[in-house]
Amino acid sequence: MKIRELNINEEPPIDLLLMADPSERLIEEYLKRGKCYIAENYQAIIGVYVLLPTRPDTVELVNIAVTENEQGKGIGRQLLLDAIQKAKARNYKTIEIGTGNSSIGQLVLYQKCGFRITSVDRDFFIRHYEDDIFENGIWCRDMIRLSQDVN
Repeated sequence: MKIRELNINEEPPIDLLLMADPSERLIEEYLKRGKCYIAENYQAIIGVYVLLPTRPDTVELVNIAVTENEQGKGIGRQLLLDAIQKAKARNYKTIEIGTGNSSIGQLVLYQKCGFRITSVDRDFFIRHYEDDIFENGIWCRDMIRLSQDVN
């Protein structure tokens, strides 16, 4: 597997990005301001993440997704660790990530990779998404914010 920055003339893998964020409008907004990285295996895109500078010395991992047939193989962890290394190499002091209160697997992974819960943005998904989101049988309403110091 190889992870690389999406070239300027390449189309981002929208279908894959939509797996992690159901709002195409929001995806298009943060793709304009952030950097998109893709994971390829034999030239097939199997994963993606987007890093978005948010404040001086802080970058946010705003989207991370792995194709369904490649899930459960540790690729999400590799993408997450790559994002942390990219943040460190670009001299950011903090990397942040947010996920839904219903995203149980993601919350486990992020904490295993050194992220700590910093806050809860109550009703985030109700305010920012038109349709209700359900995951793992749970109504996704709140954004769980996590961060990690990288330098």
